[in-house]
Amino acid sequence: QVQRALLELTIPLETLQAVKGRMMQAMRKGLSRQTHAQANMRMLPTYICSTPDGTERGDLLVVELCQSHVRTLWVTLLGDGNQSPQMMSRIFNVPGDITRGKGEVLFDFIAQCVCQFLAGIGSPQHRLPLGFVFPFSCRQTRLDKAELISWSKGFSCSDVEGKDVVQLLQSAINKQELCHVDVVALMNDTVGTMMTCGMGGEPCEVALVVDTGTNSCFMAEAQQVEMAEETSGRMCVNTEWGCFGDDGTLSDILTPYDQRVDQESSNPGEKRFEKLVGSLYLGEIVRHTLITLAAEKVVFTGSNVAVLRTKDVLKTQQVLEIIDSEEGMTKARRALEVLGLRPSERDCCRVQQICRVVVSRAAALCAAGLAAILSHMCQSRELERLVVNVGVDGELYRGYSRFREILQSVTGLLAPECMVTLLPSVDGTGRGAAMVTAVALRLAAHRREVDRLLAPLRLSRTDLERVQALMRQEMELGLGRESNANASIRMLPTYVRSTPDGTERGEFLALDLGGTNFRVLVVRVAQDGIRMASEIYVIPTTIMQGTGEALFDHIMECIMDFQLKQALMEQVLPLGFTFSFPCQQLGLDKAVLLCWTKGFSASGCVGQDVVQLLREAAQRKQHLGLKVVAVVNDTVGTMMSCGYDDPKCEIGLIVGTGTNACYMEEMRNVGTVEGEQGRMCINMEWGAFGDNGCLDDIFTNYDRLVDEKTINAGKQRFEKLISGMYLGEIVRHVLLALVEKQLLFRGKPCPKLQTRDIFQTKFLSTIE
Repeated sequence: QVQRALLELTIPLETLQAVKGRMMQAMRKGLSRQTHAQANMRMLPTYICSTPDGTERGDLLVVELCQSHVRTLWVTLLGDGNQSPQMMSRIFNVPGDITRGKGEVLFDFIAQCVCQFLAGIGSPQHRLPLGFVFPFSCRQTRLDKAELISWSKGFSCSDVEGKDVVQLLQSAINKQELCHVDVVALMNDTVGTMMTCGMGGEPCEVALVVDTGTNSCFMAEAQQVEMAEETSGRMCVNTEWGCFGDDGTLSDILTPYDQRVDQESSNPGEKRFEKLVGSLYLGEIVRHTLITLAAEKVVFTGSNVAVLRTKDVLKTQQVLEIIDSEEGMTKARRALEVLGLRPSERDCCRVQQICRVVVSRAAALCAAGLAAILSHMCQSRELERLVVNVGVDGELYRGYSRFREILQSVTGLLAPECMVTLLPSVDGTGRGAAMVTAVALRLAAHRREVDRLLAPLRLSRTDLERVQALMRQEMELGLGRESNANASIRMLPTYVRSTPDGTERGEFLALDLGGTNFRVLVVRVAQDGIRMASEIYVIPTTIMQGTGEALFDHIMECIMDFQLKQALMEQVLPLGFTFSFPCQQLGLDKAVLLCWTKGFSASGCVGQDVVQLLREAAQRKQHLGLKVVAVVNDTVGTMMSCGYDDPKCEIGLIVGTGTNACYMEEMRNVGTVEGEQGRMCINMEWGAFGDNGCLDDIFTNYDRLVDEKTINAGKQRFEKLISGMYLGEIVRHVLLALVEKQLLFRGKPCPKLQTRDIFQTKFLSTIE
């Protein structure tokens, strides 16, 4: 019978693995906005978005509301890695009638305690941030905003449930004329445990408390905490894991002894996990096991065992003393004799065995829960291996070395992908609350500084309307015959007089040169649609920045390679050349390069007709089958390709390596070309907008640093605010400013960021 009882209270490893899996499922349910309302594990956001980094400094006040007293603390952090915080504290007993009276009276009493405490230590009158430890179930919507859901632990004050307890305390403090005291954070003891353990060196990102009750918290990926608006970084989540199993998911491991403990509790059917783990219940589980064995006449034969039917006659503290290997048997005999029992040596041995298995089961279940949290963190962070510190507090963890050993070893077996260090907490509710408050202040100060550094990049509607008006002005200057030379937007005629109408047919070659890649295509336009074959060729930097002859020879070699692969060497097809650099177009097949952009600087090209340069390269390569019909800008090509499907398309816009736009303009407005009838596509070359200084007041210091290092400093200023070639560099300079102010990477330097172009523009898209 004893073996049966011990087996019932022992959970095999494969069952613990199943419990871990069920808890992970319950966690996901609690984190999801859709299923949160039905979840047993509530996974409550705490709005704590960082662990301590050791730089926290200053004076902090903590108020902790306990079952029978209020504790006040003064904590001074020195920014020394939080190794030696200076602390003063005082305890005020709470009169019993206050806990059941008006809510206003309770909060006035807490505020009076704060007032007396500060008067007693002669505190200065500078601003004092206060952290409030409030150990009741709350619906938190900010770090400093939490509505009480329900009272427990003997409290039943009126007019508090459904109200913001932070505001109630702040109002009471203001009544005491403590205007320099601000309540900035509200938290529970589990979060405090995590924060104290994260004070030395590496951060602590998980905490569990195994005391009268049990709970855990961890730093979750903020985007997974769907009940909070925050989507970046991490946020501490209070799991409320004591309620795990309230939906029946633990029924296969509940013993008859657990069922009886639950039935006798004040909340049957609730907090099922806590009733297997919390120290409030372990003595009761042992008591019910002994009642069963005594009824079977396996223990205490000849004794009157009626005393065992009295609730709470066996305390968890006694259970912990009994399992001690050296003194345990003596403690067991003493505890049983106090109850009027006459235990034999064998009885004491069996009681010790049962106490050990009940506490070991509690440790193993905590390990299954901890393993669920760790595996969830590892998966959500997409890591092969998670290295993490776990803060632990509570009577069971502190009082029983075997509990600690089981917790460590079983966690390792259930979550082998995680390397865990268990750290004992020191005053989680006091120092921990101070750390939460200090971290909140540090993050707020960092946020203000980050906002200040980013402020120049934030453009208002008024700013954008002014840019719009300036661009319109520059467009008109660019279109005018006399004013064109002084305009920063060149408004170049393209000699493209109409958009497609859908009747176009034929086979064409196309070249596309606009960045580090060069594309050659054959395009077949037929009634049943457009078919294309293409090949991409890389243009090495040495050729981009070498001689014009080498550049156009390279282009010609790519064309010949493509024609050879496509069996087009014998055909002479009309060719369109997309050349995405500023050109003065003198005809559809004649375009003089005005300047290089996008990192090109090939010599001997500026001021030359690019079509002629291509023809000369063809002659050098003895390739005679080249018939260039049109040279177009990529923006014009964009408009025309969309125009083939939709004749109403009359604007082209490119936002790539560079940026530009074109549109169909009325001929009467184009002063740089003869004729007033019809329309012509205008290549704006708007990348150069602002080169005349008209946008200087919206350029930030970051933009100036980027511009100075380009091969065309002072040119293409609008493009340098927009296009892919420069955005990564702008961000790199912003990051350097943040590093210099110690706002990134825990204040550590980052020499790699000094390398130009190391932060690529594609990273922006990925991150965003």
